[in-house]
Amino acid sequence: MKQITSIQNTYIKQLAQLKDKSRERKKSGTFLIEGEREISLALKGGYEFETVLFYPELFSIEQLNELTTPQTNVIEVSKEVYQKLAYRDTTEGVLAVAKSKTNSLNDLTFENKNPLILVAEAPEKPGNIGAILRTTDAANADAVIIANPKTDLYNPNIIRSSVGCVFTNQIATASTTDIINFLKAQNINIYCAALQASVSYHTQDYTKPTALVMGTEATGLSNEWLENSTQNIIIPMQGEIDSMNVSVAAGILIFEAKRQREFK
Repeated sequence: MKQITSIQNTYIKQLAQLKDKSRERKKSGTFLIEGEREISLALKGGYEFETVLFYPELFSIEQLNELTTPQTNVIEVSKEVYQKLAYRDTTEGVLAVAKSKTNSLNDLTFENKNPLILVAEAPEKPGNIGAILRTTDAANADAVIIANPKTDLYNPNIIRSSVGCVFTNQIATASTTDIINFLKAQNINIYCAALQASVSYHTQDYTKPTALVMGTEATGLSNEWLENSTQNIIIPMQGEIDSMNVSVAAGILIFEAKRQREFK
């Protein structure tokens, strides 16, 4: 088994770039996954690993066998090397170098004849994206589509805040125009969370093919979405403010859709 003990090692320097820079992740088509649960979920999600690195004082060979095959490239690293690559303060001693997926609209497949999709337009905060992915996983949504993404899906903050749900959801990214065309071609109703010309969210029927579309808290949805909406919907506010966190709003809407479908 190969061992690397120096943080000056060329390969370790390359991996550190993957951790820190979106440009390097996109150029190489690879990214880092940290933690046993996250790596396990990526395996279940069909991700391919180039390498698994582990620090033996924190992660045993026996544990490693659960995440690898005889063909997996495995590297034992020193404490200093692991600390250079690890993103979290509380860590488990194992990392994987995984190949990115294309996350194209053309890759989406729906086994459900009435798919339930969550669309988020231009979300910027990795924490919000991660929280949305946790929610859609909990609801077993058919897909998450991110319009005009501002950050790449394999940002360590998204992986961490989603607790690995970036690997359990079916995800695509595309422009707003392409997503609208895709939804219309699939005969999927578009419900836009917006203040303009809206009705209360619980009055609509989400038991048919449905896309719930969320904008940012600061600017809301672009006009293109509002012009192509089946119906704009709103979550009535009863306090002093007129909006809530996008991930919280997404949870309310998607679980209303699930409730309707369970009691149809």
